[in-house]
Order: sequence, then structure tokens, then C-alpha cells
Amino acid sequence: MSVLPAHAQPVTIQDALGRRVDVPAPPQRVVTIFASNTELVAALGQADRIVGIEAYTRYPPGVLDRPLVGGRLGFSVDAVVAQRPDLLIVTPSRQAAHQLVDPMERLGVPVIVLLSRSVDEVLSNLRLVAQVLGVPAQGERVTGALEARLQKVESRTKGRVPPRVVMITGRLGNGLLLVARPDTYTGDAIVRAGARFALGGKGVVPQVSPEAVLAADPDVLLFAGRQQDLDELIQQSGWRDLKAVLAKKAYTVPRAEFLIPGPRTIDGIERLAARLHPQSGETP
Repeated sequence: MSVLPAHAQPVTIQDALGRRVDVPAPPQRVVTIFASNTELVAALGQADRIVGIEAYTRYPPGVLDRPLVGGRLGFSVDAVVAQRPDLLIVTPSRQAAHQLVDPMERLGVPVIVLLSRSVDEVLSNLRLVAQVLGVPAQGERVTGALEARLQKVESRTKGRVPPRVVMITGRLGNGLLLVARPDTYTGDAIVRAGARFALGGKGVVPQVSPEAVLAADPDVLLFAGRQQDLDELIQQSGWRDLKAVLAKKAYTVPRAEFLIPGPRTIDGIERLAARLHPQSGETP
């Protein structure tokens, strides 16, 4: 259950786009656009305030019965308004901010736009959402616990040689691969787990050819997805001879832990660090 503060005060914050957002009272009816924002609210113990989600939300199970306000084809202002929200949390992907911010502001509904360009920014978002919901102390407790876990990972990997890693996050129909890259939230999570990038460059578009991965010949190959898809990939010509494959260091990682910028990413960082840097007695 949500715990309301004894003395609810108006809150004014600045969101990721530099917008001033005035929230007159702790919101009780929140629409969360994108799975990451739903997970932030739920991690604070406030999932019962969520009254609308979008179609790609899969977690936590307890919110999946909430009305859908958008999906692959975009987002419906009418569907959002029908939930009578007193707060909308969005991310500027798939045109969500473009489609929803101005209409909701005209209706007097506060809208917060969040970005997640690093793990630290995700934790800052958690604190910000807690402040807006009127539960800042809970935000500090949850975020502090996550930061303590990250510090343990840092201690685990300190002084270790970081293996050269490629993480494949998707395969395109034209044969190109999507890979995690530096200066992104997913890339930050990989580095925090004690790895370094086998592929150089900081391209804006995360697409590379299979030949580029083969030429990089990483120490560890990571695949965000299903084991059967990884197995199919590494059976192809050229992939079988990769250093990582020959050393049996081609692993899957859960997409939810590395592609949805929320608290579960700390789980992913911990697991990946244990795999990359096993301690004595551990099986990688």
C-alpha cells in the first residue's frame, strides 16, 4: 500500500528536459509511459497509484491489469485522460513526449519527462519520482540500498583486468546487429560490471555488421535475449571461431536487466560481475 506523508506539500522539480513542473499535492493517480517508469514507481512501493500503463510493460505482474494508454502505434491522449491522472511520467521515445506533454499540460496534468543515460541517472530518477510522490525518505532508502550493492560490485572488480566485451542487443532484418555502446545506460551497466568495450567508437546509431564483431574478437560475447537465439548465432560460419565461443564465454543476459533502465539493472550488474570476475570457489 502507498504510504502518504503526514504533511503533503506542493513540489516543484526540473525534469530531464529542463522543464519546471509544479505538483500541487502527492499524486494518487499516476500514468506511467514505458516499462522503466512503471518499475521506478513500483520499486518505491507505490504501484497501487498506477492507473495506466503502455502495452510493452511486463513488470511487475501486479500492474498488468491496468488500462493500456498506448503501444506500438503511439499514445492516446483520450485513453490517458480517461484514467483521470494527476501525474504522467514519460520518456522521450517512440514520440511519447511529443504526443502527450503539450496536450496534458493544457489540461493541467503535471508531466515529468525522464531520461536514463547512465545508471546514476536511473538512481537520480528514482529519487526524483519519490520526491514527487511525497515519499522522499522511501526514495532514499531504496536508492541507498541499490548504491550499496553497486559499491560491493566495484570492490569485487577493483584491480581485476576488464575483459573485452561485445553485448548484442538485437538483430535486424538487413543482417546488421544492434550492440551496446559507450555513453549509454546499457554501456554504463556493462562497464560497472567490470568489462570494457571490444568495439571502439561512440556512434549514435548502435548498428554494426557481423564482420565488425568478428574482427573485434571479444573475450566475452553477451547476448541480450534467449539462449536458443544465441546458439543459432554462434553456430554460423565465423562465429564458431570467436575467442569467446571457443573459451565457452558466450552468455545470455536478461533483456529486462540491461535494456529497461530500472532497479532490476542492479541485479544484472551483480550477476554479470560474478560471471566476468568469479571469486575463489565460484563457477563462472
